[in-house]
Amino acid sequence: MKQILEIRNQHSCFDGIQSFYQHTSQVIGLPMRFSVYQPPQAQQNPVPVVFFLAGLTCTEETFMVKAGAQRYAAEYGLMLVTMDTSPRETGIPGETDDWDFGAGAGFYLDATAQPWSNHYLMESYVAHELYGIIINQFPTDKNRIGISGHSMGGHGALTLALRHPEKFRSVSAFAPVSAPIQCPWGQKAFTHYLGTNQHNWRKYDATALIEDGYRTSAILVDQGLDDKFMSEQLHPEQLAQVCHNTGQKLTLRYHSGYDHSYYFISTFIADHLKHHRDVLGS
Repeated sequence: MKQILEIRNQHSCFDGIQSFYQHTSQVIGLPMRFSVYQPPQAQQNPVPVVFFLAGLTCTEETFMVKAGAQRYAAEYGLMLVTMDTSPRETGIPGETDDWDFGAGAGFYLDATAQPWSNHYLMESYVAHELYGIIINQFPTDKNRIGISGHSMGGHGALTLALRHPEKFRSVSAFAPVSAPIQCPWGQKAFTHYLGTNQHNWRKYDATALIEDGYRTSAILVDQGLDDKFMSEQLHPEQLAQVCHNTGQKLTLRYHSGYDHSYYFISTFIADHLKHHRDVLGS
């Protein structure tokens, strides 16, 4: 059954269409927002799709406004999809107290601990509900869908690609939280969303998932060496080590002078979209 989508804004962009939507999510139980860039090729034929998961404090607008991705998506014939980073206005006490937890920080997981488990079901929202909306209500090739993300969203892209390889055939990430079990951001979020049993945390930790036998297509990761979060929060070296140990294909590129910002993302977004185009097939 098709969902009713409210168009909030729509713009012409590189001969394609950039749109922002709101709908009542059956999974979240609240209104959710997402955005879609349809390249000009989508006017004639179904096209491949790349989901992009944004980071802490971001919304469905951040990537579309800041990354400069539409130029390359139009060239490569890729549809881009982004979504808000959490439910909003759930009424949960403390939801907006911290910038790195709660509103704007859903971590792309399905919370199992109360009160968060009532609405913070971002894995199911992205991988099932929104995924279904995109393949059923937009001109997409459902056999050619990839996923990417930044920081917290990079964590989400890696874990969703590993947990749902039948859905996401290509994957990349910018400065991902690669081992959230080992960092303050992840420990804080997982304790509240998933409870204190750390065994349950492993299914949302890319390094642990690969260690436990999960696999995906070749991963592309870019990391800035001037990223202030790299040593404490991101741990790309742990991802590199587990991929080396298990044979999971990984291209990890370090970049001197680059930080954690969208200036970094916009510099290398063309490489990432080309990676997805090449893996998914033109």
